[in-house]
Amino acid sequence: MIKRTLCFTNPAYLSLKNEQLVVKMPQTDGDKQSEKITTIPIEDIGAVVIDNRQITITSGLMDALLANNCALITCDGKSLPVGLMLPLSGNTTQSERFRYQIDASLPLKKQLWQQTVQAKIVNQSTVLSKCTDAEVGCMLAWSKDVKSGDSDNLEGRAAAYYWKKLFGNINDFNRDREGVPPNNLLNYGYAILRAVVARALVSSGMLPTLGIHHHNRYNAYCLADDIMEPYRPFVDELVFNLVNEKGLPEEGLTKEWKAELLKIPILDVVISGKRSPLMVAVSQTTASLYRCYGGEIRKIVYPVM
Repeated sequence: MIKRTLCFTNPAYLSLKNEQLVVKMPQTDGDKQSEKITTIPIEDIGAVVIDNRQITITSGLMDALLANNCALITCDGKSLPVGLMLPLSGNTTQSERFRYQIDASLPLKKQLWQQTVQAKIVNQSTVLSKCTDAEVGCMLAWSKDVKSGDSDNLEGRAAAYYWKKLFGNINDFNRDREGVPPNNLLNYGYAILRAVVARALVSSGMLPTLGIHHHNRYNAYCLADDIMEPYRPFVDELVFNLVNEKGLPEEGLTKEWKAELLKIPILDVVISGKRSPLMVAVSQTTASLYRCYGGEIRKIVYPVM
């Protein structure tokens, strides 16, 4: 079942009643004040984005959302996601899975990172082929040359070429969190993707903190940042097409832009030879990662474009 991603950008009161998320939004009709009430089944929700400082959410609702393995995302004053809340327990054999993850050998993690970088570069090359007339033979060659642990940093070399070609027609564009648009669209899209991946990791019984490559001591989602890498090109393609259709966002991230980016969990991807929504594909990826930790298989299952 495809879970819904909800984004609240107006003042609202969010509570729980009969296993339903109850949304109460103030409305003004002339001199009269009223409330619009909407309900949504908790079991249908996969992620909730809180993007207004005048939103109140009850503790009971947060408990119910987390019990349903829902990701709760909070945004700052610029509407960029800055916080992520996930359930502490997402799988019945969680302690066993934690042990496999913690005990994973360095060679295994280097091999998994090699596979991850290869999948990312291949998907980036596909985006360039679909969206531009850039030569991608070099990227395909780099993907094949990635060594265990990506000791030659071919990910970085491919990224420099990729961003130069993908948005080469935009003046002063560099891929930077604080850079010119469409960096803001990419930032928002990646934040949604990160939440989807972190949610799937918890559901598969793993700690999103312990990465296979990323090891920032201040980052609680190193593994999510690792596993989302081959999925980033799907966000890039969506942003590229939105910019081509609508132009650059001159007024920041409006509701319309956010609505388009919130479609990321339901983007079509191909994984294991079958078409699947991105959110479902991510769950297949994290399930395969656990099997790699457990010694059942040797390769992570990633999507292709």
